[in-house]
Amino acid sequence: MLVLHDHAMPSASPFAPPPAAPISPRALDDALRARFGLERFRAGQREAIEALLFGEGRVLLVAPTGGGKSLTYQLPATVLPGLTVVVSPLVALMEDQVRSLSARGISATFLASTLEPEERRAREARLARGEYTLLYCAPERLASDWFVDLVARLRPSLVAIDEAHCIAQWGHDFRPDYLRIRDFIERTAPSRVLACTATATQRVRAEIVAQLGLDGCFELVRGFARPNLHLEARWVDGKREGRRAIDEALARALGSPHAAKGAAIVYCATRKATEELAGALADDGYRCAAYHAGLEPAVRAEVNARFAGHDLDVVVATNAFGMGIDRADVRVVVHAQPPASLEAYYQEVGRAGRDGDEAHGLLLCSSADIAIRRRLCELGSDGPAPPDVVARQWGLFRELMRYVDARSCRHDFILRYFGDEQELLGGCGHCDVCEAIEEDGAEEATEDAAVEVRKALAGVARAQRRGGLVAVAEMLRGEASERVVRFGFDRLSTFGLLSHRSQPFLQALLRATIAAGWVDLTPDDHPVPFVTDVGWRVMTGTGPVRLRLPSEPRARAPRAARPKAHKRDKRPVDAEALSSSQEAVFEALRARRAEIAKARGVPAYVVAHDATLLEIARLRPASRDELLAVRGMGEQKVERYGDELLAVVRATGAP
Repeated sequence: MLVLHDHAMPSASPFAPPPAAPISPRALDDALRARFGLERFRAGQREAIEALLFGEGRVLLVAPTGGGKSLTYQLPATVLPGLTVVVSPLVALMEDQVRSLSARGISATFLASTLEPEERRAREARLARGEYTLLYCAPERLASDWFVDLVARLRPSLVAIDEAHCIAQWGHDFRPDYLRIRDFIERTAPSRVLACTATATQRVRAEIVAQLGLDGCFELVRGFARPNLHLEARWVDGKREGRRAIDEALARALGSPHAAKGAAIVYCATRKATEELAGALADDGYRCAAYHAGLEPAVRAEVNARFAGHDLDVVVATNAFGMGIDRADVRVVVHAQPPASLEAYYQEVGRAGRDGDEAHGLLLCSSADIAIRRRLCELGSDGPAPPDVVARQWGLFRELMRYVDARSCRHDFILRYFGDEQELLGGCGHCDVCEAIEEDGAEEATEDAAVEVRKALAGVARAQRRGGLVAVAEMLRGEASERVVRFGFDRLSTFGLLSHRSQPFLQALLRATIAAGWVDLTPDDHPVPFVTDVGWRVMTGTGPVRLRLPSEPRARAPRAARPKAHKRDKRPVDAEALSSSQEAVFEALRARRAEIAKARGVPAYVVAHDATLLEIARLRPASRDELLAVRGMGEQKVERYGDELLAVVRATGAP
């Protein structure tokens, strides 16, 4: 499902209408086959291209990583007269795309600081002679008046800005060089402009439009749903537990280190951490290397090439790795520490499962990671960052913490964050939260829960910035630990206020209050919590409590002790409670689900989980509206699979 925002207002647009495209809409399919060897467009590509060629000619495209954004400027470049310029910060991406385009007989090149001066001058000479259809350039090139004047003389038909979120102060990857792009557009006067990015909230989209002067553009948000991606976020207590979680995730996704089934990317927050973990995984037998900005360019290029060429199975990296890497068989992306924002996270985890097969994303976080991220927020390029920048970056990180502590479907959380609510899954059924809800149920937010939240906030307030989260949790629990006594917390009125709760529960609750913005941390090497202005309103009962309490840990039998079942024989426990007629509907639904999954090349759970089929069998919906009320059937699933599932219900004698 697409979210289309057509803000076309010709009278307000600073641009003249673009000249007529040299081909018709019908000819796009022919151009797709002839130039790129593809039989069909992916969802959203045709809409973006048609808006660019036959509409207003100014388009903002937001599409997920691996969604095929590059085709939306490459295909128009082959049918429009003259030159298309693509501004991109990713040298690896430029190199890969130029190589691919050249192999298809499309004249393309790139200009970046990595080129030798003689080679750069030769390419610029060919550019001046009009020998290129596509020119990729890094944003730093726009600082050269000579270069901008040269492009202006060539009168480009299209300027495309890749990674457009880099121009937004509220984006997760702001780059000052991008601020030159508006002047570049005004001086070169292209007939068409395309800005595209993989991650942009409504706030960032508005800033992109304003910064580029694209008022009145056609805005298209392509679906962010990745139902083949199993998302999981977990709090860990220290490096040892984190390393164990990483080992388990790699083993589950890749199998034996000596015969890995696919690839993995592990992201770390610091260069030192990448090298330490890469060495440890190599010792375990994985074909593994580290990647970060501190390595020599030749070393980074070699790691890129080896990973793309399947000579490496695992790369442990900072966020410097991954842009422009097109490897479809990445089975798992692990974040050993949380990244800077939810936008950055979804872009990075989106590198898993691009082939459409099942893949995993695991995000790990510890209390120490919060302190690390706070310090990183405060680091500017030349000394401490300005307070407004720190506040902005910390706000983005808090959004990620809300995701970590989410008490509802992770996919739906992300879709709401990006404003893509038409793709909502109604509960994906296979993220860690949905699976926990199916297995254990969920504790609803009630007045009792609100009381517990207010008691926790009172404990933070009484601590008066004298101790960290662990000490505050111990105080609320009534545990007279050495640090609680040292801080004098055992003499506070809030000591033991939540004595019926466990330490893990209370720490999770305090983290949730941070995610909600009710508690913040001091900006120093040993951050301690304090209640914010909004938190004071919540604590005193004048502000609403919209928070689901964490679940108390439950003792579970070791996995090895559980009875094992073959996948094909596995049945949900609730199936035992079906009547004979409902049983027939359920089995027919399972059979049809298998057929749909096979025909569309997706895992069965992407169509619907067993729990959803059970509910359909019990309720026997007769229409799409009734099917939409079934847990796990969001609008997108009803649109894709609803008619076929309803047909099964009708065929099995439902009223």
